[in-house]
Amino acid sequence: MPGNPKVIVADAERRFPVRIVVKVPPGGVATRYIPMVDRLDEHCGVDGWSITPAGTRGLLNDALALYVNTPACALAFVARWLVPGNDPPGFYELREDKPTKRVPLPPH
Repeated sequence: MPGNPKVIVADAERRFPVRIVVKVPPGGVATRYIPMVDRLDEHCGVDGWSITPAGTRGLLNDALALYVNTPACALAFVARWLVPGNDPPGFYELREDKPTKRVPLPPH
């Protein structure tokens, strides 16, 4: 991540009203990062979100914070990518499974 993380976090907190904290799994975000970013661009707008480190327990990369511009965008992201975590409370974890695909209704 280029730049000073504290400045990036302060800017995201100033610009976006909604924050979601996600525990990073031991293997990292890996192949899910690009699809997550693409979906955020599509649903929140290219300038409607930011991902920053949320370092807990003194570590810089054990959690990430996702800042978004609207609660609807946050709910859509949580529903697609996350499940509630237990440790620590209030943090989300990345899904292990893939959600079921939407089946479009036939035109009427």
